[in-house]
Amino acid sequence: MIKRTSVVTLFAGFILTSAPSMAATQIDFWHAFTGRLGELLQEQVDTFNNSQADYEVLATNKGNYSETLNAGIAAFRAGQQPDILQVFEVGTATMMAATGAIKPVYEVMAEAGSKFDQSTYIAAVKGYYTTTDGRMLSLPYNSSTPVIYVNRDAFKKAGLDPDMDLSTWTKVGSALDKLKAGGSECPLTTAWQSWVHLENFSAYHNVPFASKENGFGGLDTQLSFNGPIQAKHIQTMGDWAKEGKFIYGGRRNESGA
Repeated sequence: MIKRTSVVTLFAGFILTSAPSMAATQIDFWHAFTGRLGELLQEQVDTFNNSQADYEVLATNKGNYSETLNAGIAAFRAGQQPDILQVFEVGTATMMAATGAIKPVYEVMAEAGSKFDQSTYIAAVKGYYTTTDGRMLSLPYNSSTPVIYVNRDAFKKAGLDPDMDLSTWTKVGSALDKLKAGGSECPLTTAWQSWVHLENFSAYHNVPFASKENGFGGLDTQLSFNGPIQAKHIQTMGDWAKEGKFIYGGRRNESGA
């Protein structure tokens, strides 16, 4: 008999513990990828499955990020959790607080006797999934970062250089003025509002997003994004929205559609 575990991949991976059972060759992996990302993930799964005969990974899409997380939680409560569950960055705290449900990656690697060099990960990515004492809780996989895309045709129509410098919000604002004047109905929109405009914005400017080392130092964390720089940025977004330069599409990925 062995103790079966379930790994939670947090764009990365925690692990859920389950009841003991006979060793199984099938490894259930629940994920949130669709489209091209789903195809690439399946290619990786197929490559692994075809490389050996001892284990078979069965990858199953469980909906969007929130739906996949909720499916994993419900399955654990029913004692039917998968071996591996992909959880997006926002679910980190939920997994950290799931006492008895998850198993940190550093423990999994140690028990398996596998070499695990955390230094191979980009520091900013590694830090997001690492405890304050330097132990990695989950396995970064397809970790996200905000990227700005421009409509080159719309820029040219507005008399703007599509390759212009947009490295600051002030420069973005100047471009939006011309895009709006040029007839653009959606000069700017962003997905995952709180993640982009609060969490990433705060990190970029090296100001706290929350107490307790942004939540990594304890569960009694309080949000602290009401500082002058965050308030000014949100005011700017609000002003742009009133002026028709920023289009709010929803809390999540609605604007990316």
